[in-house]
Amino acid sequence: MKKIIAMLLALTMVFALCACGDNGGEKSDDSALKVGFIFLHDENSTYDLNFLKAAEQACENMGVEIVKKTNIPEGQECYEAAAELADAGCDIVFADSFGHEDYIIQAAKEFPEVQFCHATGTKAHTEGLANFHNAFASIYEGRYLAGVAAGLKLNEMIANGEFTADEAKIGYVGAFTYAEVISGYTSFFLGARSVCPTVTMEVTFTGSWYDETAEKEGANKLIDNGCKLISQHADSMGAPTACETAGVPDVSYNGSTLDACPNTFIVSSRIDWTPYFEYIITCVKNGEAIDTDWAGTIETGSVVLTDINEAVAAEGTAAKLEEVKAGLLDGSIKVFDITTFTVEGKTVDSYMADVDTDPDYTGDTEVIVDGAFAESQFRSAPYFGLNIDGITLLDTQF
Repeated sequence: MKKIIAMLLALTMVFALCACGDNGGEKSDDSALKVGFIFLHDENSTYDLNFLKAAEQACENMGVEIVKKTNIPEGQECYEAAAELADAGCDIVFADSFGHEDYIIQAAKEFPEVQFCHATGTKAHTEGLANFHNAFASIYEGRYLAGVAAGLKLNEMIANGEFTADEAKIGYVGAFTYAEVISGYTSFFLGARSVCPTVTMEVTFTGSWYDETAEKEGANKLIDNGCKLISQHADSMGAPTACETAGVPDVSYNGSTLDACPNTFIVSSRIDWTPYFEYIITCVKNGEAIDTDWAGTIETGSVVLTDINEAVAAEGTAAKLEEVKAGLLDGSIKVFDITTFTVEGKTVDSYMADVDTDPDYTGDTEVIVDGAFAESQFRSAPYFGLNIDGITLLDTQF
């Protein structure tokens, strides 16, 4: 009898092993895939709200369970949140803020069976962890398009006699002097200047990704300095509401502010993270490797603009944006074409960027390729660090 039982157990194990081998590592049908998300803030932050909406949409589309953790600081709390999600059975854990990266790497080393993904990070391609991945998108192209809309609005205001061409100054509220922010305000400025050649720009920094008071104060300072239009790379409604109060046109980020600012909002650029989330879920379901460093584009549906507020935007904005978008897609327009900007009066024909991140931010990769600064080509997260002519930084302590 004992021999028969032993034989039956052995056969059961063989059948189980064969069943595991048949699906090529795929997630089994009787085990629901679970995805955990870590957000720096909550829905009150335009940045985090953009991620939240995409996460919910992707998980609904893919029929998987979602677990969300909001208001997780860029500190040890992030590791703890990641570990809790892994312990709770999450197959994928995603974190949305730059400062989360080291803590997500810590968790990835401790939970090798879980896939950890991180937005805006820089270290996945050098860490060598099979279960840690970075992702970003060519949002500089979206900001360039938004800048074109801003430049067209300036031209309309000049034509209406509201100010002269040499007074066409725009303002930008930034969070930090990180490459991501520099890349963003520079591409926005170049888009504006492509249609309004006399434009200049002032940039102020808040030292925080989300500080509504500081962002509002920053916008008001720029308006007091004579800026005729404001944009931002900071995550609250501070700048847009300051513009609505002052009656100054605004180009927001990460989503439409039309409802709160109907008289000043023009358009907004944003990264749509839904395609990436669906991609990583599909990879895990199918037992396929996730790209170590993934960069979304206009073509993948990752870089998008909101609907244009026709009540505020200049006439012809929609048609012009379609024209420029087509140029970006076919390569005839390059956002950082080196013939369109200078640094201290000189064309930049060589630049060593800090692509392989180190503590001293040492340049290690030549990124001027075919007459343009090749942003997001060698790493998904931005590495544009040039201070080009035409842009004045009001403070750089952050």
